[in-house]
Amino acid sequence: MNAVVKAILPGSPASKTIIAPGDSLRKINGNVISDVLDYKYCSYDGCLMLELGGADGKMKLVRLSKPVGADIGLDFDTFLMDKERSCANKCIFCFIDQLPGGMRETLYYKDDDVRLSLLQGNYITLTNLSQRETERLVSMRVGPVNVSVHTLDPDLRAFMLGTKRGADGINTLRKFADAGILLNCQIVCCPGINDGKELRRTIEGLCSLGPSINSVSVVPVGLTKHRQGLTSLAPVSRELAIEIVRLVEHYSGKCLRKRGSSVFFCADELYMKAGMRLPPHEFYEDYPQLENGVGMMRLFITEFLDELEAGDSEFRIPNSEFSIATGVAASKHLTNLLMTVSKKYDKIKGRVYAVRNDFFGDSVTVSGLVTGGDILAQLRGRALGGRLLIPQNMLRHGDNVFLDDVSVSDVSKALGVPVRIVQQDGADLLRAIFGD
Repeated sequence: MNAVVKAILPGSPASKTIIAPGDSLRKINGNVISDVLDYKYCSYDGCLMLELGGADGKMKLVRLSKPVGADIGLDFDTFLMDKERSCANKCIFCFIDQLPGGMRETLYYKDDDVRLSLLQGNYITLTNLSQRETERLVSMRVGPVNVSVHTLDPDLRAFMLGTKRGADGINTLRKFADAGILLNCQIVCCPGINDGKELRRTIEGLCSLGPSINSVSVVPVGLTKHRQGLTSLAPVSRELAIEIVRLVEHYSGKCLRKRGSSVFFCADELYMKAGMRLPPHEFYEDYPQLENGVGMMRLFITEFLDELEAGDSEFRIPNSEFSIATGVAASKHLTNLLMTVSKKYDKIKGRVYAVRNDFFGDSVTVSGLVTGGDILAQLRGRALGGRLLIPQNMLRHGDNVFLDDVSVSDVSKALGVPVRIVQQDGADLLRAIFGD
């Protein structure tokens, strides 16, 4: 089925042609266009011949010239120009399966679409790729592809993903690596299942795949209190977190000496569980696994301190006290940053409140999963000063609503203070502290 053109972007190469809304894109330079991946790949060149079906049923041939790599300028009915592929796995650690009932329907949707991995950085398991699709990706040599690996043992991966196709995904991973496709990998560490010797084997197996393995993150399994009827899993303990960090850093050092890149990184949460200091800014290189919580706090601290050092003359001392709401895991680091500012500017008066996660369970400590209801329950009646600062990652993307559908305005009204949303940027927190 061909994608229907919804709109033509003004000033784009397509706007100078006879292409009209309602036309269906069939081919580019003789190549059949089945989805957004075909469209992006086949439209890269500067000289294109487009074949479209007009709304009247007649065929249109359109010759088009543009800068190499520039977008044609067509907007389609759907982003993927095709149906999105959902996840058919039954992963034993799936966070979505641990959500309580009654939340927004969209929160329960699981995607596992390789096109979203390529275009938006989503992590996929490779279990729903056909042989034809795998060959198409190999021939295109596109990347990076972000893959949830967890283990390279076929039977164990099948168990962890809850499908026999979990084993097949390992073969696909190897095919991509052999083809030179860059891969960012993720290992969710589940105690007693893929930790210890199995984690070591997985890391060594990924090392053997060579330079196609661009980066690997090791993250602790996230468990909520809503796991009724699911596989019994234990949280990562402090002792195990220390063991994992030391193991991963051992291989990071080996890769750094051999490849000039550490490749393997632990999520910030593992360092926090272990009670260990975060690595320095330089360790994280270009932060390839930031979305997996790898180096996020270190980057935040670096941005904050750089802004503090650079902006002395611009800061104006606020005339009101303030408070910061965050998750339990980040509270120590934010308290330290606030103390650093207060030592330099003694008139700065603020407090950091670590919000316990009663909604998902107190084993969930990251700020991105703090709900509006928990903020209200724990901060109502507390000394908040004249404003409350909250991180943007507590909110639904592109909206001012928490995961439990409580809005920022609801929180502001109930607590009686204006709420300032702080971007995922340490410099923005500093500006918010000074009232900007």
